[in-house]
Amino acid sequence: MSLLVVGLSHRSAPVSVLERASLSADAKIKLLHDTLAAEPAAEAAVLATCNRIELYADVDKFHAGVAELSTLLAQHSGVALEELTPYLYVHYEDRAVHHLFSVACGLDSMVVGEGQILGQIKDALALGQELHTAGRLINDLFQQALRVGKRAHSETGIDRAGQSLVTFGLEQLAVRVPVGEWAAGKRALVIGAGSMSSLAAATLARVGVAEIVVANRTGERAERLAEILVASGTGVSAVAIPMAGVADELTRVDVVVSCTGATGLVLTADDVLGAVSWGAAPDPAPQTPAGPDVPAGPGASAGVDAAVIARLAAAARDGGRLADAGAVRTMAAAVEADGCPVGPDGRAALTGVDANSLELHGTWADQGEAAAQRQPRRSARTQTDATAVRLALLDLAMPRDIDAAVHRIPGVRLVDIESLAEASADAPMAADVDAVRGIVAEEVAAFGAAQRAAHITPTVVALRAMAAEVVAMEVARLDGRVPDLDERQRAEVTQTVRRVVDKLLHAPTVRVKQLASEPGGAGYAEALRELFDLDPQTVASVSRADAADPMNDDDPGRAS
Repeated sequence: MSLLVVGLSHRSAPVSVLERASLSADAKIKLLHDTLAAEPAAEAAVLATCNRIELYADVDKFHAGVAELSTLLAQHSGVALEELTPYLYVHYEDRAVHHLFSVACGLDSMVVGEGQILGQIKDALALGQELHTAGRLINDLFQQALRVGKRAHSETGIDRAGQSLVTFGLEQLAVRVPVGEWAAGKRALVIGAGSMSSLAAATLARVGVAEIVVANRTGERAERLAEILVASGTGVSAVAIPMAGVADELTRVDVVVSCTGATGLVLTADDVLGAVSWGAAPDPAPQTPAGPDVPAGPGASAGVDAAVIARLAAAARDGGRLADAGAVRTMAAAVEADGCPVGPDGRAALTGVDANSLELHGTWADQGEAAAQRQPRRSARTQTDATAVRLALLDLAMPRDIDAAVHRIPGVRLVDIESLAEASADAPMAADVDAVRGIVAEEVAAFGAAQRAAHITPTVVALRAMAAEVVAMEVARLDGRVPDLDERQRAEVTQTVRRVVDKLLHAPTVRVKQLASEPGGAGYAEALRELFDLDPQTVASVSRADAADPMNDDDPGRAS
């Protein structure tokens, strides 16, 4: 076994790199074909999800394989090799098996324990089988990974260690409010009808939204998903619309979940701004009452900079959003004490404030904008008031479907892959994770032993075939020397010779299989070939025949 995996994931690369390196359906097909055309690879599979891209291959040369697979990933992802290389990881043989089994159990997922990865591994195997790029090793490996993942979920409480990405995303939208309470009665728009979008729609129905609108480029798939939701027994109302109707629906829904395979943005900041602004009554111009301390007009006070007042007035018209420090928040949320002399209510910002305070506030606001440029955007969990959100957006696509700039729009909350990564980093690990790690270690050892034992099986079969041929030749020679033997005597002699040969070969062949299953046991097959002078072509023909027979149950290396 010479299994090699080269890839990148949310653990090794920033979201911006993963987003650019995502693979379309056509790119996956071309990548697999080109991998098999490369000299070091005999079979291959690609596992590409929203937060990982991994290329698995059976190679005969490690260094050449790493170089070739890395180059192919860069070529088909569209990211230059020199830029991609710092984020790539490489696993070989047993470490590669350990990695895939850990992925299958959800240990390497953004949300630990999520089960959707099993479906993605199944899809990767199906694609390899369809394109005939998955040979014996890849088939055994991925099928066993699916079994290991199912075992981890059935024998441990790994499901309690995490949730599906959809559920986790909805929890981030709901902040500290229970998801069921937050979702009750809401109208949701689901963009896309693939596996992730279908999961999102089913989750929304389960947590209690009143209505789900499904939009997809292929209308038949959207209608089918809507029919399934209506028939689910959750009581949710569901309808399908064309993609052209998304803009209108944005003005009527409370929640949007998007996960499509589009290479560009599905929702821009202008789309979302137009939706949340539609039908909103314009705010009245801020009035500054005349008084002994404050002049009647905004420019009537000597020493008050008109630009400062203009900036505050603009902030008031925009809903009191004075400075955006990069968080997903609205002015309805509690504002931390920051020393600003002007309260958080921008509409009352000018009332009773003298010129010096206005200047001080202007400086504070400018500092807030500067801080926004210096600090990374925080995730949606910093929001303290979920009731102030006019439109909640969950973007599960990679590359992203929704413009990241929408988080600056008042009344809009965006949770995307990047903010989910930040939130999940703080999530506690369950004790069941240790049990799953034990299962993975046990299964890796068993798989490696089975593969190593399978490697010697063709040699053992070739040895027994040679022995059977020797028996046949000697029985034929006996017939020439003793032609008077009757059929019963000839059969008895033949059976006796065969028993002698079988007994002589039994112990060595059983023992060599045991030794070959241990680490470093690959050399026993070669030793057997040398000791018995077996023809390499005969061994190779056994291997080809065995691999071509999917019903062969005699191979101890077959995963079970």
